[in-house]
Formats: sequence, C-alpha cells, structure tokens
Amino acid sequence: MKIFTLVCLGSLIWLTGCASTGLNNASDPNAGSAAPTVSSAGSDPLAAARPSLHPGGELLPITATPATSQVVAQLLPPADLWERIRRGYGMPDLENNLVHDRELWYSSRPDYILRMTERSRKYLFHIVEELERRNMPSELALLPFIESAFNPQAVSSAKAAGMWQFMPATGKTFELKQNAFRDDRRDVLASTRAALDYLQKLYTMFGDWQLALAAYNWGEGSVSRAIAKNQRAGLGTAYTDLNMPMETRFYVPKLQAMKNIVSHPQAFNSSLPHIENHPFFQTVDIKRDIDVALAAKLAEVSLEDFKALNPSASRPVILAAGTPQILLPWDNAVIFQSNLEAYGGGRLASWTVWLAPSTMKPADAAKRVGMTEQALRSVNNIPPRVVIKAGSSLLVPRSTHLETDVAVHLADNGQLSLAALAPVKRASRKAGKPVLHGKAKSQGKPGTQLARNKPAKATHIAKR
Repeated sequence: MKIFTLVCLGSLIWLTGCASTGLNNASDPNAGSAAPTVSSAGSDPLAAARPSLHPGGELLPITATPATSQVVAQLLPPADLWERIRRGYGMPDLENNLVHDRELWYSSRPDYILRMTERSRKYLFHIVEELERRNMPSELALLPFIESAFNPQAVSSAKAAGMWQFMPATGKTFELKQNAFRDDRRDVLASTRAALDYLQKLYTMFGDWQLALAAYNWGEGSVSRAIAKNQRAGLGTAYTDLNMPMETRFYVPKLQAMKNIVSHPQAFNSSLPHIENHPFFQTVDIKRDIDVALAAKLAEVSLEDFKALNPSASRPVILAAGTPQILLPWDNAVIFQSNLEAYGGGRLASWTVWLAPSTMKPADAAKRVGMTEQALRSVNNIPPRVVIKAGSSLLVPRSTHLETDVAVHLADNGQLSLAALAPVKRASRKAGKPVLHGKAKSQGKPGTQLARNKPAKATHIAKR
C-alpha cells in the first residue's frame, strides 16, 4: 500500500512539473534558453508548421465597450387580441389639438365605439396576422375603424366600397375583381391584401407612415404635389406641415385617437369587447354553384353572419368558378363539410346566368326568361329608366333540367351593361294655314289667314 501511494505521488509531481514547464515556455519568450527543450526539427518535422497553442507577447488590457441592448422576449402570449395589437405599435405618436378633438368625439360616444369593436371581431385577427407577417405597424389594423367603422358593405358618396374603402379604379389597380356577381373591394381577404399592398407601396414612396396614410386618403399624387410645393417655399414636408383638405387633416388624428383609446380604454370612458387571440374564420373550398341561403343553412350560421364573412357575394348565389372559396366561422367549417356531404347530389343552386342576345328593355328580358320585371330588376340591381345592352350577364332562375354550373368566363368576368332609356320626345307643329276665297277682305296678301283668327295647333308624339 505504501509503495502504491509513493508511485501515485511521484506521478503527480512529474505531471505538475510538465505542466509548469509548458506554461513557463508559453508565457516567457526567454524561457527556452534556461530550460532544456527538444529540437522540433529533429524529433517532429510537423511541429514547426503547427500554430502555437498559446499566444505570445505581453498581456494587453481589455478595452471597455458598452453592452448591446437586447430585447427581452415576451414569455407569455397576449391575453387577447387588443394586447397583441398594443405590443406591435410601430408608428410615431401624433400629439396635437386635432387628436384631442377626436378623442373627445369618440369618448363621448361609447356605444358607437362598442358597436364598431364588436363588428371588428370577425376580421381583426386576420388583419393583425397579415400585418405581422409583413412586419408592418399593428396600429394599421385600426384603420378600418376610420374608413368604414369595420363595415365591409359600406359605400361612400364617392363610390368607395368595402371595409378598406377602395375606389373602383384603385381597386382594379390592385387586382380587385368587380363584375356582375362579385365585388372584391368588399371581400375580407382580397381587400385586406390589396390595402396592405397599397400602404406598403405608399410607405416606400414617402418613407413616413403619416404621409403614407395621408396619401391613402387623399391620393399619392396630391401628397407628392403638396410636398413639392412646400419644398419650393422652403417649408417643412411632414404631415402636419402640408396644406391639405380637412378630411385628410383629420385622418391621422382619427387613427391616433383610436390608438390611444385602444391603449387606455378606461381613460376614455370606453370598453372593448374581449376578442380572443385566435382565428375567427377559416376558408372552405366550394366546387359547385350554391345558393347563399343554402350555404348558410348547411354551415348552421345565420344568413346575416354568413353575409358578414362573405360580403362580396351580393347576389343570391355563389358561382364556384368565380368564387371558389367561402369564409365560415372556425367551428362551423367542419359542420358545413359534413352537412354538404349528407346533402347528397341534390341541386345546390337555383340560379344561373343568361346572356342578353340584343339590347332590350328589362320588361322584354323578363318575359324571355320567365320572370316578372320587378323580380329581374331586384335580383340584378337594375335601376329604372335604363335598357339592358346586348351581351349583358343576368342572373335568372335555373331550370330543373340544367345540370352544368356557370362557366368560368361568365362567373369571373360577366358584366351588366346598361344604357339610359331614350327619353320620350314631344314635338309640335303648326297646322296648315287656311286659304280665304270669295270676297272676304284682308289686310294681307291673298291666301293669308285673317289676323283676327288665331292659328290652330296640332300636336303629336314622336318616339325614337
């Protein structure tokens, strides 16, 4: 046992000496002349090529540098969707009297705030998801409050439509279909995609979210001209510096006021409904034309709720070739699929499309398709005092013998073209003048009417 202990102790001392020698040689450049070394060229020809395991030279002090600030990740998910929006704010706050004015306006109408926010629960999660996916400020999710009070069926006096209030021409620029059977300016998914595309384009143009919002409301050309005018005059070019219409001047303050209310609702005498941080709807594919009322019935949702999620379907039927997807509440999508399968091969659509063969009055078209004029006008939104132009696509009752659905070129591009009815023209002419015979005297030439007799008039109606 003693022998074993001595052997271990000797080995430990030997290892310690080896370690000390290595450290001394590494830290002291002169140590090589005082301690015996093995020639690297003689015993290990690769040693000279290997890099040194320890740095040489004098020790240098470490330079002090400030630590980089790191964002602390949130460990808990947002309690609801409002909190998720608050966490994603990314626009500079605007503080002026117009903001305070709008805060007072909204806070004095808590019922209006509650109705708007209740209406938004169907769409808000999708908008926030899209904003985060594009790395855009989350307060832009509040913009439909300003545009339409989150009403996808809203139409302005200038013909802007939908939740994001697209004008017809701007909608076409951003590939929003507008035909006889659907208007994508009202579609939840399509209009949100187009609105965020447009806002990103405007932000790229102006490099400022407030100017981008002004351009969304006023037009990019108008904002560009206002900026150029201020530049020529040596004035500022921020949102608050520009001369703009009153509607646009209040536009960003309205959004800022809504942002402040969402941030601190109690401070503004408002309450926000609880909206879960969870999708409200999901998309469901449809492969056949189907009546809107039947689709709502199979999904077991009210017709009002179905139309709120599918506001672009303004007709009583959804044409699968043009609208291959519908939106349904999250839990009702599976119910719809199950009920649709159980429905069997029965007819799903009671409407089809008829092309007007020539220009005709609505009454004549109604006779051709076996409808009353009132019914034809109602289902196709035909106003009074117009004629239907040749080639127009009209929704008409579907024959029980017709098995094929509406073709793609009609469902996706059908248009209803109307022209003003030619006005009834009333024309008048004077009756022929009588010729006097015999001895009757007159101050005029022979053959003229007596001055005391009024000329007779005859009228007739000329139609074109």
